[in-house]
Amino acid sequence: MTESYDGPAFPEGDDEARQAEARYKARLLDKIHTGDWLDQHHFAPMQWMVPGLVPEGSGLLVGPPKIGKSWFALGLGLSVAAGGSALGAIHVEQRDVLYLALEDGDRRMQTRCRKLLPDGDPIPENFSYITDLVEERDILAVMDYWLDAHKGGLVMLDTLGKVMPAASTGQTQYQRDYNIGGRLKKVADDHPGSTVLTVHHSRKAESVDFMDSTSGTQGLNGAADFTIVLQRPRGENDAIIAISGRDVEEGSYAAVSENGSWSIDGDSLAEASHAAAQARLTSGVGDKMTQIVSLVSRSPEGISGTEVARATGLREDTVRQDLRRALKDGRILQPKDRGKYFPVNTVSQVSHVTSDDEPGNVTRDRCDTHAESQLTVVPDDPCPDCNLSLTGRTGSNTCSWRHTQAQQEAAS
Repeated sequence: MTESYDGPAFPEGDDEARQAEARYKARLLDKIHTGDWLDQHHFAPMQWMVPGLVPEGSGLLVGPPKIGKSWFALGLGLSVAAGGSALGAIHVEQRDVLYLALEDGDRRMQTRCRKLLPDGDPIPENFSYITDLVEERDILAVMDYWLDAHKGGLVMLDTLGKVMPAASTGQTQYQRDYNIGGRLKKVADDHPGSTVLTVHHSRKAESVDFMDSTSGTQGLNGAADFTIVLQRPRGENDAIIAISGRDVEEGSYAAVSENGSWSIDGDSLAEASHAAAQARLTSGVGDKMTQIVSLVSRSPEGISGTEVARATGLREDTVRQDLRRALKDGRILQPKDRGKYFPVNTVSQVSHVTSDDEPGNVTRDRCDTHAESQLTVVPDDPCPDCNLSLTGRTGSNTCSWRHTQAQQEAAS
């Protein structure tokens, strides 16, 4: 081992130096764990500030300017501090919360808190905030000291720009981003069971992959344990909450933002995920096609063209033309030898079923809300985001890059 040692060289015959080398080597080798150690070790369970959405660790909350990121963060903080329900539907445990509102003042904090809380409800006593820190060193120190005193707490930094230093001489922007991200992560890692959630702006240019929307380099996402991206067209209430991370299941959830208050679309993340999927299926089409696809999506037992025409009041020949277009675009399904159209990801028989132009495998599933089994067609090469064929479909705005890459590889 000594012959292959690549650490600092020490003069021969120097006992003190040799002892220092031995201690250095022992300290490094002690960091190595065996498979047996890992198999026998018991870790504390993952802690969630908001189950399924905000785990322990260091995270980014990303979105365009004025989309409502600060309102979203403050709403989460108040919900966690009070305990009960967050985003209108997700049960949360009561925890201590520190909000570093470094772009706000006391009056604005009071006004916003009172607007978000139910009439007459006091601001939770275990919700704390600070507005007048400037230096990066002070900001990181306050977070660290506060978490020392509030185990398992939630800290929110609004915004990252308040601690982002200029790149030093010889340092790339990626290195600067990763370094500041690493400092924030260290604060979280030094306090297991706690969360540091940092608000940050997204880049101006639209990104196909929501993880590319973070302003700056990928060093920020790389250092963070998870990233939440808020997407909402300017002037509209309908929104998407997208999340990806090391210890959280990647997903997109439909949400509503109204008068500063954010809530998921449904009574659970599963329902919000379904609503987001339906929104993707009707994106980029007119009102008539949206009406038809939405009707099919609400008909897991299948629906015929005649039934669609009757329910919508549209001409049957027009409906059948639009159904064929929707089928071709992968927005609905039509198993062969069946006169009905089905929603994407619904099923009912164990057999090979195909749409008009795409093979798929069918498995039997029991739907929670229906007494009968339903049909789900899974393409041979499903996209992990939209479940459409990677090589046969264009995908949605958040996953078209996967489809393009798969199609290029298939063509090469």
